[in-house]
Amino acid sequence: MKSVTEFPTFTLNKGLAAKAALTTEGKNAEEISASLGETFKFEGDKLKHFVNALEVAGQNKDALKRVVVMSLNEGEKAPAKAVQVEEFHYVPEFLITAKPVVAEKADGKGGRGGKGRGQGGRGGGGDKKGSPWGMSPEELAAKKGKGAATAKA
Repeated sequence: MKSVTEFPTFTLNKGLAAKAALTTEGKNAEEISASLGETFKFEGDKLKHFVNALEVAGQNKDALKRVVVMSLNEGEKAPAKAVQVEEFHYVPEFLITAKPVVAEKADGKGGRGGKGRGQGGRGGGGDKKGSPWGMSPEELAAKKGKGAATAKA
């Protein structure tokens, strides 16, 4: 496989716009080709490849990155979506976009731990400790029933 040339998306988009404008003016194919050659400074084979690449780009507009023009050696298979014109293959390449990230469902169980574990993350029936080291002295005093006055002292 031998790459001959390539055309980026921005050049192809400008070419498609110019070709559409010339077509609405009523120009024929030869006049369109000549005008595109003057506008984009292409001539000869490069102009022929550009006009053919415009046809391929017109068929594959969404997420197009570039169109690569290549020739294949004997026994080689053409890539997927390749369009053959004469002895050359015009291969559209597409942008690969990342899939949107789906937010995890907030269920209030905390970030770590498996089934049966409470907020503390150590298991044991789901007691809601304020500290991983146990109760504070104030909490112990309140639990034992000594009252708030002794807990503060």
